[in-house]
Amino acid sequence: MLRVAVVGSGPSGCYTAQTLVQRDPGVCVDVLDRLPCPYGLVRYGVAPDHEKIKSLQGSLRAVLEHERVRFLGGVRVGGPGGLPVERLRELYHAVVYCVGAATDRRLGIPGEELPGSWSATDFVAWYSAHPDAADAGFLRGVRSAVVIGVGNVAVDVTRMLVRGAAELRPTDIPQAALDALAASGIAEVHMVGRRGPAQARFTTKELRELGALPGTDVTVDPADLALDPADPTALPAVQRRNLEVLRDWAARPPADTARRIGLRFFLRPVELLADGGRVGAVRFERTAPDGYGGVTGTGRFEDVPAQLVLRSVGYRGVPLDGLPFDAASGTVPNTAGRVVRDGVPCPAEYVAGWIKRGPTGVIGTNRPCAKETVTTLLADAPALLARQLPEDPVTALRAAGAEPVPWAGWQAIERAEAALGARLGRSVVKLADWDALLTAARSA
Repeated sequence: MLRVAVVGSGPSGCYTAQTLVQRDPGVCVDVLDRLPCPYGLVRYGVAPDHEKIKSLQGSLRAVLEHERVRFLGGVRVGGPGGLPVERLRELYHAVVYCVGAATDRRLGIPGEELPGSWSATDFVAWYSAHPDAADAGFLRGVRSAVVIGVGNVAVDVTRMLVRGAAELRPTDIPQAALDALAASGIAEVHMVGRRGPAQARFTTKELRELGALPGTDVTVDPADLALDPADPTALPAVQRRNLEVLRDWAARPPADTARRIGLRFFLRPVELLADGGRVGAVRFERTAPDGYGGVTGTGRFEDVPAQLVLRSVGYRGVPLDGLPFDAASGTVPNTAGRVVRDGVPCPAEYVAGWIKRGPTGVIGTNRPCAKETVTTLLADAPALLARQLPEDPVTALRAAGAEPVPWAGWQAIERAEAALGARLGRSVVKLADWDALLTAARSA
């Protein structure tokens, strides 16, 4: 049997495992994850009120329950205390790294390190119950927030900032985050892009959800729409639909509501301004179209009050000890998924997902990406099978200090989360810290 390790149990890892066992009956796959829980960003990146997208966990579950696929959670690869990649290569014929893009891009402006300035990734991790996330008091004393970015993640965090407790209570959001959001005094959220409405990256479905929030008015400056030089008839369908929604909002008179979302365009952040030792406002420079699809500064500035600033300007891959890394693209150098070291392809080491191609596309984009990598791996299989392996990698993993959480451990976590929800009078409620997750896993 060809024994393959897939590092990462998000969509790219699961699609890789699925393609491997579908294409070759002589393959068995261990899916390793640093966390005791599977599904990656489907569990820890999709907003709790997006139940339809979160239901994708059902199809990923079917992959991880395949008879030739084994889930091993709680296994750290690379880094301090992790299993060295060199040792992992000794335990498997091939290793596919599907580790995603674990950090965010920075703004690179003065004041970015002030208290109250966070990445959207941090905020999403908190309300998604990621065990590494801390309760950083995101919402304490916040009346006005600025979200920098105009993609779907920016829309998600904007929506979550003004969601009422009644809409979030039926979801699996952790209780501490639900309580904090319910007690929030936020009255105004500005979602800001440096370019025009036609260049925004959000999808129309996500955008329309903002207009359906109870007790919340959405405003758009008609001047921003007039400034955008794009010809709507020449735009892709999504951008055309987005502009239709934005024009409708811009034409409506302001409503008397408890909360307001302002969609702003042609504003580039240049500095976060302090007030009492923390963020108090964001200074923006007004931009204008440059005639080439970009924008240029106008020298006119505007300060927008905010006690919370969330930057949502893109994800970025991080180096994994023992693997080559291209800092410019935030990816592992590869050819059709095969890792390239110092210009030389390395059979037995592969990548798929964002660490392979960069943080582009949607969840479904990972399917063809995984298929390409698997095609490359299986072409190498005859040579890979020539190497003798230890009997069972789990023994070696335990000897290296790991204590793998098997599928039964994850099922025990699911039971514990259902029991927690029942005690709180809710449905399933996520466990939000390492101790609770591992205690539940060990109960299996």
